[in-house]
Amino acid sequence: MIRDAYAVRTGVGPRPLAGGRVPRPVIEVIERDDGLINGAPADHYLDEPEDWQPHDHRALRLCRGHVLDIGVGAGRIAVELQRRGMAVTGLDTSPGAIDIARRRGLRDTVVTTIDAYAAGAPARYDTFLLLGNNLGLLEGPERAPVFLAALARLANPGARIVAQGTDPYRTTDPVHVTYHRRNRERGRLGGQLRLRLRYRLLATTWFDYLNCSIGELAELVSGTRWRLVSIDEEDRPYYLAVLELTG
Repeated sequence: MIRDAYAVRTGVGPRPLAGGRVPRPVIEVIERDDGLINGAPADHYLDEPEDWQPHDHRALRLCRGHVLDIGVGAGRIAVELQRRGMAVTGLDTSPGAIDIARRRGLRDTVVTTIDAYAAGAPARYDTFLLLGNNLGLLEGPERAPVFLAALARLANPGARIVAQGTDPYRTTDPVHVTYHRRNRERGRLGGQLRLRLRYRLLATTWFDYLNCSIGELAELVSGTRWRLVSIDEEDRPYYLAVLELTG
C-alpha cells in the first residue's frame, strides 16, 4: 500500500490504475470487529512537515539523543529528524514500508518487532517515538507492560517515550459509544480496538490497537519502569504523552 502511495505521489514505479491510465487513489481500509469500516488516504504516510498536525511539530521538540521511531512507516518523522542532524533508527514490521523510508533517505532502519529487537539489539536509545497515534501499540492491559519492558531494555538511563494518543471518549457518536460499552461488557477497555487493515487483495490478521484516556494510560504505566511526566492536550482529543524511565 505504501509503495503504491509513493508511486502515485512521485510517478516512480507501477501505480494502481482505475481501468485505464488514471491512477487510482490509494485507500487504507480499516475494519473493526463490530463491522464498522472506515477508509483513509494512504498518502498521509508520506506527508512533509508543512502538512503535519501541530502536535507532530511539538513532539519533535521533545526528542533528544539517539531516537528509535517505532512504527516508522514511510519515515515521515524519522527523515525530518535526520535532516535536523539527529541520530534516528526507524523500526517497522513491514518490509515495504521500510523500503519506501529508505528510498526517501532514511539511513538506519530495522525490519522486526520491538520484542525481537529488544532481545538482541546492542543499540541503546534516549528517545522512543510513538507518533501517528502509535500509542495504540500498547494494545491493552496485558500487552502494555510487556511492550514497555521491551523499551526499557533498549533504553539509556533517563530515556523518554514521546507518544501520541487519542482519548476515545470525547465523542457522542452512537456507533463509537456503543462499541465502548460492548468492550467494557467483555472486560476490555472501552477504546481497546480490534482491527484489521485491508488494501486491494491484501488483509492483515486481526489485532488489538488501543485508544485510551489519560487516566487509563496512567494506570497502564503504573508498576512499570516508566512514569508519566507530562501530557499535552492542546489538540484534544489527540494528546502527547511523555514518559520517563525510572531506576
